[in-house]
Amino acid sequence: MLTLVVPITALLMGVSLLLLGSGLLNTLLAIRGGLEGYADNTMGFIMSGYFFGFFIGTFLALPLIQRVGHIRTFACCAAIAACSVLLHELSVHPLSWLLLRVMTGAVLVILYTVIESWLNAQTSGSQRGRVFAVYMAVNLGSLAIAQQLLRLGSAESFLLFAVSAILVSISLVPITLTRIKQPEVSVVPRLKLSAIYRFSPVAAAGALLSGLAMGGFWGMGAIYAGRIGLDSHGVATFMSFAILGGALFQFPLGRYSDTHDRRKVLAVVTLLAAVAAALLWITSLFGYWVYLAAALYGGFAFAIYPVSVAMLMDKLEPENILSGASSLLFLHGVGAAVGPALAGQLMSWMGSQALTLYFVAMQMVLCLFAVRNLQHSMTVTSDQPAHFVPMVRTTPTVLEMLPDEEQETMQGETVSETPHTEKEVAGRI
Repeated sequence: MLTLVVPITALLMGVSLLLLGSGLLNTLLAIRGGLEGYADNTMGFIMSGYFFGFFIGTFLALPLIQRVGHIRTFACCAAIAACSVLLHELSVHPLSWLLLRVMTGAVLVILYTVIESWLNAQTSGSQRGRVFAVYMAVNLGSLAIAQQLLRLGSAESFLLFAVSAILVSISLVPITLTRIKQPEVSVVPRLKLSAIYRFSPVAAAGALLSGLAMGGFWGMGAIYAGRIGLDSHGVATFMSFAILGGALFQFPLGRYSDTHDRRKVLAVVTLLAAVAAALLWITSLFGYWVYLAAALYGGFAFAIYPVSVAMLMDKLEPENILSGASSLLFLHGVGAAVGPALAGQLMSWMGSQALTLYFVAMQMVLCLFAVRNLQHSMTVTSDQPAHFVPMVRTTPTVLEMLPDEEQETMQGETVSETPHTEKEVAGRI
């Protein structure tokens, strides 16, 4: 493992520092917005701006990387991201924050594209699974640690914005000093969404509805934690527990889905996620128990999207795996962009606990959809189902690292031969 990680250490260090800074900023803005008196619907629209920016960055990433290369692209976008962090503190106004969130989302997706395409180019077929596992650990670990950085100071002070900007800025150091050869960029195509729905209606619904739910969580989860009486340290712990729960549950639930009808698994997981969301409401009255409920909700909710991906993979030919997964990523991103605004509006109308009702509704709609689909067809259509792979939801480039034998074969036969001109992405913190 050491010989595997050493050549890509600079890339992993860069993305870790970047996630520490951006993950801190996301939760910090939620807390600061509450202190500024912003309404929940206003904060929802502000947080949705981040995911909207992701879509804009999708169309800018490839031309920029092709024009100036990976290192210069990373340096340019990291500088813009660091400036954006500081501008949040210098211009505290809802419209300013909305525009800054759009800008931040756009440059971050370009930064993730640089890292992921570079990692993929450095990964041989025999090492693909291990590299993907390390990248998963770096992602989720960095996001969980980022929440704890809130303990360094008050959300009303300049300190935490400065820390976030410093972390984003210093992510430049390992990237710009690396001697790893810069790769050429290949972009994953997308199948038509209508084709995805025909192949697997439940997988398509799972991607969209999990995006709506997770977008609401990433955008409004910290705000909810503050509304139920947690201080900034408590908000950090709440978010960390949800992220760590998602990391711990994803693999065992996914492996279980490898040996059972994934529609049944998805129905059960979404039902349990709905129960966990209801527990968030109940335990919000009982102090520390809400952290356990957050871990349970994160554990089940984080698994829904990767199970949906595996469900679609069961139905696709090897040459369509990457394009199909990219289309699901796009659906998930659409949901993530709408989720914060929708959840924020509901919280504005009904109070903070509307977020838990929103989670319950999204999970139950998907549960009922899966059950209804099962009633129409009780047979598993694939004799050799695809293997579940825990997922990060960033850019389609990361899909090229999936440690699946069919995926590796397909990548060698088709992706390298086909020039692509478009990226689609889903939301990440």
